[in-house]
Amino acid sequence: MTLLPPFFISTIVILFGLVIGSFLNVLIYRLPLDLSIVKPGSHCPACSNPVRWYYNIPLLGYLMLRGKCAECGVKIHWRYPLVEFLTAILFYFGFKHSLDIAQFRIWFFIASGIAIAFIDLDHRIIPDELSLGGWAIGLLTAYWDYRNGFGHLILASLGGFGFFFAFAMIYEKITGRVGLGGGDIKFMGMIGAFLGFGGIWSSLVISSIVGAVVGVAIGKIQKNENILKTSIPYGPFLVLGAFVELFFEVSKWMNI
Repeated sequence: MTLLPPFFISTIVILFGLVIGSFLNVLIYRLPLDLSIVKPGSHCPACSNPVRWYYNIPLLGYLMLRGKCAECGVKIHWRYPLVEFLTAILFYFGFKHSLDIAQFRIWFFIASGIAIAFIDLDHRIIPDELSLGGWAIGLLTAYWDYRNGFGHLILASLGGFGFFFAFAMIYEKITGRVGLGGGDIKFMGMIGAFLGFGGIWSSLVISSIVGAVVGVAIGKIQKNENILKTSIPYGPFLVLGAFVELFFEVSKWMNI
């Protein structure tokens, strides 16, 4: 791969990201509904007609269809091209010019994070297949981590899970309300397994700040009497914090 022109390699990475993004769209739609991600093939949710292969080309298919089903004319959700584009861009920025297992470890975390964020937005859940499955993959591939040691990642994954679990229990006991879902807590274990204690710190701080701002804004728009009780999915903000740490290592700026 090092002998190939950089532009050619970058193009391959972006195309690979588009393909994975197309698969993530299937995962995001079907996994929360307990549907098979293999059968049936791609089809319109409205009319159930199969999607022709050339309309399945990431991004281009959406443009050719002009955002509508070719058979029934129902609008295709803007999320589909967004997920494909976002996956391709993040795969590109996560590319370290080395296609070893460490690189695929990064891509796996990016893909899982995107799926978790959009599923949580739609259904207010983080499936165990992604959180616990991702946690397991993170630990199994921790040996090839390019930032932290194997022992550090194990401790961070247990620490992230344990801290959030304890916080959730204390919060619920004091307020009588559920502040964090089980999926969020398991996802913190996954973040620790991939990004270490720095990832946990960044996810906690960034998600708290951004989540609070968004929550207040939504509360005001909805004209809630108690803005602090506005309910929003927390997973997307945890993903945002984790991605910021992945790409910018903000924890190192703070000497954490």
